[in-house]
Amino acid sequence: MTETKIIALDDDPTGSQTVHSCLLLTRWDVPTLLEGLRDTAPLFFVLTNTRSMGSEQAAAVTREVCRNLKQALDTLAREGREINPILVSRSDSTLRGHYPVETDVIAEELGPFDAHFLVPAFFEGGRITRDSTHYLIVDGREVPVDQTEFARDSVFGFSTAYLPDYVEEKTRGRIKAEQVERFLLKDVRGDSLARLMTLQGNVCCVVDAETQNDLNHFANQLNLAAGRGKRFLFRSAASLLTALAKLPPQPVPPEEMSRYVRDGRAGAVIVGSHVKKTTAQLEQLLTLPSVVPIEVDVERIGEQWESLLDEVTKQAAKAHAADRHAVIFTSRVEKTFPDQQQRLAFGEKVSRFLMAVVQDLPPSLGFLISKGGITSNDVLSTGLALRTARVLGQILPGCSVVRCPGEHPRYPDMPVVIFPGNVGDDQALATALQRLAAPPRTVSA
Repeated sequence: MTETKIIALDDDPTGSQTVHSCLLLTRWDVPTLLEGLRDTAPLFFVLTNTRSMGSEQAAAVTREVCRNLKQALDTLAREGREINPILVSRSDSTLRGHYPVETDVIAEELGPFDAHFLVPAFFEGGRITRDSTHYLIVDGREVPVDQTEFARDSVFGFSTAYLPDYVEEKTRGRIKAEQVERFLLKDVRGDSLARLMTLQGNVCCVVDAETQNDLNHFANQLNLAAGRGKRFLFRSAASLLTALAKLPPQPVPPEEMSRYVRDGRAGAVIVGSHVKKTTAQLEQLLTLPSVVPIEVDVERIGEQWESLLDEVTKQAAKAHAADRHAVIFTSRVEKTFPDQQQRLAFGEKVSRFLMAVVQDLPPSLGFLISKGGITSNDVLSTGLALRTARVLGQILPGCSVVRCPGEHPRYPDMPVVIFPGNVGDDQALATALQRLAAPPRTVSA
């Protein structure tokens, strides 16, 4: 009997922000992929971190994952275990990322597919799609995403929130807007099976959704079509994964996540993201009397690396010894660069420094909060050197908590919050810290 497994190639580690109890893989060698395929959860994530890369490197990494995945699937097939993967290229709900680079590579390596679907809705973050136009809900207002700061991203900028035009722009006219199949709300909420069965040739489809129920219903239609032999590829934000996986509620409620904190000890916060939302959240966090602000002057990272690292880690150790939470953040001035390559190179240098900080935080740290998608990926793969991590659930809508394995050499069983840069209200970062710092509730027998 053929099994299904949802496999998400995640371009930063925030795609697990609506699910729980599954594995995140920071490596994609065949043995690690086999571990994900054999896991009992219905899905797992491969953290490729491609949003931090140039397009050529992103394509190369995606190709390597696909080829290793094919080997892992063939290995299981020889053992008599046939798995039909549901492949998701998980990316940003504000339309930033390497589209169509990654979906093209997946189609080349693991296709053919009858269609690929763009599903950017992410309800926990206030992102909806209506009449094929993608909106962010900002202060209760629906704002087309092209009118937000995300559309002006220096690497992944775009000019339109109307998804068929977005596809034409990003594919440089290879896929014309009029060729894009539009699944509107009436289609998503109705019976789309007959239409899904007609799709072929990896046609591009864009999908409306205003609520999780919209995607839950549409996912059922997709599964029926897949059961009749159709092969689909998805480029989506996190909410589609909720619909596909159909998981029960997470074991520990968000308000009680302090149960996972090691010995009730103080934690630390690493802030790398520079979007306006992060800066506003950081300002509110720093008003808490239990935190110690530690600013990293990024201009000193080049020539003063060692002295700056020594200063930062000593300040963090002093805060921890006083049972206070160290908040380590990069200077908030957004630098400009002449080209994408130099911007990415500078970001990599700053990230290497922050990861050196993570590696030298106090061993008795109670928890860690990582703010920013790319920062969080680097925390898991480099700062903590995790090969795999298990998602415990969400501490806030869109904010996953994972845990280091019990055999970790420095931080065994430490909970780590993966906090995307563009999620939550101004109080969200402070709320996450306060939930972890709260005394655990007594659970009656």
